[in-house]
Amino acid sequence: MRAFIFPGQGSQQVGMGKALAEASTVAREVFQEVDEALGQHLFRIMCDGPESDLTLTENAQPAIMANAIATLRVLEKEGGLKLSEKGDYVAGHSLGEYTALCAAQAFDLPTTARLLKLRGRAMQAAVPVGEGAMAALLGADIEKAQALADAAAEGEVCTVANDNDPTQVVISGHRGAVERAVALVKEHNIKRGVLLPVSAPFHCPLMQPAADAMAEALAQASINAPLLPVYANVLAAPIASPDDIRARLVEQVTGRVRWRESVAAMWDAGVTDFVELGGKVLGPMVKRIAPDANVTSVVTMDDIEALLAGL
Repeated sequence: MRAFIFPGQGSQQVGMGKALAEASTVAREVFQEVDEALGQHLFRIMCDGPESDLTLTENAQPAIMANAIATLRVLEKEGGLKLSEKGDYVAGHSLGEYTALCAAQAFDLPTTARLLKLRGRAMQAAVPVGEGAMAALLGADIEKAQALADAAAEGEVCTVANDNDPTQVVISGHRGAVERAVALVKEHNIKRGVLLPVSAPFHCPLMQPAADAMAEALAQASINAPLLPVYANVLAAPIASPDDIRARLVEQVTGRVRWRESVAAMWDAGVTDFVELGGKVLGPMVKRIAPDANVTSVVTMDDIEALLAGL
């Protein structure tokens, strides 16, 4: 069995999608469609930067999605791949869940782009700059991370935001609490705590204003039943009904990204092959969760040709 997986924030880089667009009309059409949906020259920022503009959450989220969907469309239209025939599940990390839903045709491309633009803006606006923070805990499992977050909270928000793999957990919350957590890592037998260069504390209760904004937007969005079941971040389980998709995407804004559990659940369900489209971030995580899995990361035209040859 095979799952197609889609990366989240942090996988953006200036130049992303440029070579693909130069090699493929299909890819160019995707980037043009996203630009038109957003009424901005997002692809120009993806290609040429500046990096400060690309890393803005409201740009990074639709850019990462567009890059992955362009990769998929080249596979489909030029390579003849049918996602519903070659895949059993789709999943994505945080914003990547929207990409997965677009890939499975639950959302059309313009809707996905507009939802992610709004999501980025709403997440950015939910907490004043400087009041929130996130930190990666290296050499921490979920139990150690939770104990550390509880010890550091001291009445503020400090919670596990991303359970990425058995060796990396991300915490999120008030800046003071997250900084206390980083200072306490050795006491909790955690190798390192690293503050992340993010503009807001994602996936924690401080994001409630953004969750409310997404609830309103998703209530009005047209959602189809996906071609393949989608593993929801907040459940680490597959969902397929439009109502369920709506509810889980709202919960996801403040809820934990249960990526480790999602990959483990897919492996237990019989998935042996994981194909990451549009990035090379999730592949190493998958190998740490399911060491015997076959993992392929597809970014370039060469990657696309190699994948098609092996399917």
